[in-house]
Amino acid sequence: MRLKHLVVLLLLALVGYLLFWPVPVQPLAWTPPSAPAYAGPYAPNDALARVEHLGVNAGEGPETVTPDAQGRMVVGYKDGRVERYAADGLSHETLNNTGGRPEGHAYDAQGNLVIADAIKGLLRLHPDGKIETLTNSADGVPFGFTDDVAVAQDGNIYFSDASSKFGTAMLGVDDVIEHGGHGRLLKYDPASGKTAVLLSGLQFANGVAVGPDDAYVLVNETGNYDVLRYWLKGDKAGSSEVFIANLPGLPDGISFNGRDTFWLAIYAPRDKLLDAVAGLPFLRKITMRLPQALMPKPERHAFVLGLDLNGKVVRNLQDPRGDSFAPITAAKEANGMLYFGSVIRSEFARMPVPKAE
Repeated sequence: MRLKHLVVLLLLALVGYLLFWPVPVQPLAWTPPSAPAYAGPYAPNDALARVEHLGVNAGEGPETVTPDAQGRMVVGYKDGRVERYAADGLSHETLNNTGGRPEGHAYDAQGNLVIADAIKGLLRLHPDGKIETLTNSADGVPFGFTDDVAVAQDGNIYFSDASSKFGTAMLGVDDVIEHGGHGRLLKYDPASGKTAVLLSGLQFANGVAVGPDDAYVLVNETGNYDVLRYWLKGDKAGSSEVFIANLPGLPDGISFNGRDTFWLAIYAPRDKLLDAVAGLPFLRKITMRLPQALMPKPERHAFVLGLDLNGKVVRNLQDPRGDSFAPITAAKEANGMLYFGSVIRSEFARMPVPKAE
């Protein structure tokens, strides 16, 4: 009898925990569009099955790979190190350590590496190794998760604060589950030192890319499965619109090849359960109370899309195998190669740019 009572008490405790234990998220109800099928422009293929793996076990989480004109590759690791690899990938040197978590980065015209550090903010790493903080807040709100950065031809710097509420501990899972709109697209003007908020209320603002002639900037909304375009010039300057909507997966990094293609990294296919409970905040809270081992895991599926200047899918690169190089969190084209980063793997990758389909 005592054992029966003990079991009942344990079950009640478990139910009470799942129903009432405090969690940091306050989910909001929303209605996602029906996910598109993996067919047509998203048809599965094995185009990413033969990538070259580099920097194996040299560090954890090389989120982004930034190549230079000599073919050398810069990556940032979870422990704060910024490493530059030789063009052959066989040797590397430490440029410095940010003391935070370098995520996206890009070179400016002076050869400085501008870094979106998730913890420290927007940084600039000089060729001599000196690091300076450019900005870590806007409109009185500190950056919670500085994510990606792109440098325009005119020198202005565009970057994202993925979530002003949640940090890096759950890599955005908490922000996506809450769907509270804590992301921002920002601009830093090196000439004036001023930081401006271009867009706010974004659903985990992620990758950033500046379009041709600095006419507009793109920003990924991971939690909305879309990419937005913010106009910098012309009649639409200061306004925004959806560049591509209802993606089949979670958009992460995005980059422009300088000519005709934006490379969009898809972190993982959309989760059917997450979409199903989008309108049920209470159930999303329960999800946050589950042990880490029981929480839904993203499907391992390497996926990169090429978009033209109108947001149309013109390239479709995938590898759905269980041992694929995934998740891919950034894709950049340079020197005839595509370079791939991953926020949770212990290596990065590259492959020759595939011929146009």
